[in-house]
Amino acid sequence: MTWHVDAEDLRAYSQGELSPPALWSADTHLVDCAECRAVLAEVGESVDAAWERLDAELDAPRPGLFERLLVRAGVADHTARLLAATPVLRRSWLGAVVAVLVMSVLAAQSTGSVTLFLALAPLLPLAGVALSYGPVLDPTYEMAVVSPMHGFRLLMIRTVAVLAAGLALGGLATLALPGLGLRALAWLLPALALTSAGLALSARLGPVLAPALVGGAWVGLLVVADAVQAGSTLLPFTAAGQGVAAAVAALAGGLLFLVRDRFDRFQGSAA
Repeated sequence: MTWHVDAEDLRAYSQGELSPPALWSADTHLVDCAECRAVLAEVGESVDAAWERLDAELDAPRPGLFERLLVRAGVADHTARLLAATPVLRRSWLGAVVAVLVMSVLAAQSTGSVTLFLALAPLLPLAGVALSYGPVLDPTYEMAVVSPMHGFRLLMIRTVAVLAAGLALGGLATLALPGLGLRALAWLLPALALTSAGLALSARLGPVLAPALVGGAWVGLLVVADAVQAGSTLLPFTAAGQGVAAAVAALAGGLLFLVRDRFDRFQGSAA
C-alpha cells in the first residue's frame, strides 16, 4: 500500500474533527492499513471508537425541510426539532384544516350565510393546540418531556406555531369571501379566546378534557344564540360579542400565566 492517511488528518480523525469525505476515506483506509492504525493508536483514539462515532452520525435523524428552514431563520437546533415534530404541523393535519375551511367557504358562497365558517374557524386553532401537547395525543411527547426546556415555554412555542399556521390558513380562506368585508374576520377574536381558555384550563383538567369542554361550550353558545336571534347576526360576531371575546382572551391569558408552573408538574407526572 503506497498511500497513507496524512498525520494531520489522523490527528483530526482521533479528535472527531475530520469531515466527510476525508472522514470516509480515512475509515476505509484504516480497515486495511495496520501502519496507520498504529499511528492512530498513538494519537489516542482506537478504530472501534471511530467506527462508533461514524455509526452515530449515520444513524442520526436527517432534518426535514421545515426544520432546516427554522434553523436558518435563527431558531435553536433543539427548538427547531421540537417544532418540526409538532403533529399538527404535518401535512395530514394541515390538509384536514384546508378541507374544512374550503367546505365552509363553499357553503357560505352557496347559501349566502357565513355562520358555518365563523363557527368552525375558531375551533381549528383550539383543536390544533390540543393535539400539540400532552401524552395522549402527541406521539412525540416523550421527546418533549426529556428536552431541557420549561414545560410552559414548550407549550407556548408550539402554540404560537399552531396559531400562526391556523390563523394564516383561516386568513386565506376569508379572501374567498370578499363581499363580507371585515365581518369575515369576526372569527379571529373568538379563536384567540377559545385557545387561551383551553390552555388555561388544561393546567388543571388536562390537554384533552379542557379543549373538549371549551369547544362544547362554544358550540352550545352558537346553538342558543341561533335559537334566540332567529337568523340575525349571531351574538359572538357582533360588536358586543367581539368585546366579550377580547375580554375572555385577556383574562384567560392572565390565568394561563399564573398557572404556568403547573405544566411542569403535569409534564413530570405524565413522563
